[in-house]
Amino acid sequence: MPKFSYTAIESTSGKEKKGTVESATPEQASIELKAMGLLPTSLAPDGAGKSPPKDPRKVGGPTMAAASGPGPVKKKKGGMTFGRVISTSGLTIFTRQLSTLVNAGMPIMRSLETLGRQEKNPAFKEIIDTLVESIRSGGNFSDGLLQHPKVFDRLYVNMVKAGEAGGVLGTVLDRLAKFMEKAEKIKGKVKAAMTYPVIIVFVAVAIVSALMVFVVPQFEKIFQGLLKGQAMPGLTLMVIGFSNFIKHNILVTIGIIVAGWFSFKAWHRTAKGTFVVDWLLIKSPAIGPLFLKASIGRFTRTLGTLLASGVPILQALIITRDTSGNVHVANALSLVHDRVKEGDNVAKPLESTKVFPNMVTSMIEVGEETGALPEMLNRVADTYDEEVDNAVAGLTSIIEPIMIVFMAVVVGTIVIALFLPIIGIIKGMT
Repeated sequence: MPKFSYTAIESTSGKEKKGTVESATPEQASIELKAMGLLPTSLAPDGAGKSPPKDPRKVGGPTMAAASGPGPVKKKKGGMTFGRVISTSGLTIFTRQLSTLVNAGMPIMRSLETLGRQEKNPAFKEIIDTLVESIRSGGNFSDGLLQHPKVFDRLYVNMVKAGEAGGVLGTVLDRLAKFMEKAEKIKGKVKAAMTYPVIIVFVAVAIVSALMVFVVPQFEKIFQGLLKGQAMPGLTLMVIGFSNFIKHNILVTIGIIVAGWFSFKAWHRTAKGTFVVDWLLIKSPAIGPLFLKASIGRFTRTLGTLLASGVPILQALIITRDTSGNVHVANALSLVHDRVKEGDNVAKPLESTKVFPNMVTSMIEVGEETGALPEMLNRVADTYDEEVDNAVAGLTSIIEPIMIVFMAVVVGTIVIALFLPIIGIIKGMT
């Protein structure tokens, strides 16, 4: 009988557990795990000697990629599919459409069949078809989602699972769609804010490269003819030397840039690299407050959405930790999870981490006292999403003049370096 490797959450203690189970099908394996009091978060065939797939969101793990976004799926009927099967925005649209159909009274299998017929992405259409087959063979919708962990993350699967358990799948899908839409909205605003600075940097690099490769060498020839062996100013020599290096070592220059980029990415994937970069992101004077507010907004939105959907608090904290996007926030949530498991509330250990502002912990404490924690968490998320909008606008207004001044300084330095010998030549003629 086939073996399946699983990662699951114990429904009583909230602890994560890994192991293998023998079963005829993945759907049957999921049912058996549930009967054992385990809530599976990943399930895959146990290959010869292969370990079960690891969650890339583990705290201090090799990568901190955004868990809300779907990853690459390599296997596909009739060939290989490289890159994303579906973009985050595409998955958001799918979830919204599915929510609309289910809330209109259409059964989940028929809703998926309808979306599958209109899906133009062949790779994602195949995944929808496998979801339909999973339900047709007697499994739940969430059981089918478990077979595609690189497309549907733990947050997605566990919310659907909670909706199925409570008989409110349509409501949960609507809540999940709103969550993803808000995340996409924030991401879109940040990307839009960074478009102008990126264009300025690209133009500056293009102009400087053109000056170094084509203009400066011509001036060097002129100076050598007019100065007749006289020494050139130090700034001019530095610019000419830099120009000669770029002109005669274009491949080396490109190689240095590419090697530097990949070296940084490799270091960032290490536990120490992730720790340092995430610390800089939330502690830097200019961009730190923006990233911290974004992390707080994501944490409160995720936890509030999970709790409102009926996910147990300990399981919700684990999922929120693994999808936080920042190792320091994740470590704080691990502490909160351990304290809550011992019988404490959420607010006090959250305050002791010194990561979250007092306003956040105070509002969470009020939510716990009034029994309206999910509503209070979503209210905090709304507040911080608005603050992120304002912070992005403010950062954009600061970045634009800084980039213009930077470009002016670089180009101006090159121009001054080229004019200094000309000034010396003119003085010599007088």
